[in-house]
Amino acid sequence: MVVTLFDRWRLAPADQAVLLGLSPASRSTLSRYRRGEPLADSADLLARAGHLLGIHKSLRIIFPHDRDLAYRWILAPNRRFDGAAPLEVIRRFGYEGILSVRRYLDFERGR
Repeated sequence: MVVTLFDRWRLAPADQAVLLGLSPASRSTLSRYRRGEPLADSADLLARAGHLLGIHKSLRIIFPHDRDLAYRWILAPNRRFDGAAPLEVIRRFGYEGILSVRRYLDFERGR
């Protein structure tokens, strides 16, 4: 499911790897996941995937009538992140970036 999300977000393979906490050169691992192999039994990897799916869920709730916007949001500049795209925040801060983006969306969803 997470690789389908990456496709909808239109992420490059190197970004997909970074979001999962893998080396940017982990194309073979991403290919295995794309073929349907389960994610590795790693607490970090599974937590990252769970948070990324949570981000997706929040975006679908916040933008219920605009799926295109929900999928583009991760790449769009955002005032909350000083004009950086949420993907840039995640690249820069890794797991903490994922948590920051998710907390922001959870807050926005609760308004």
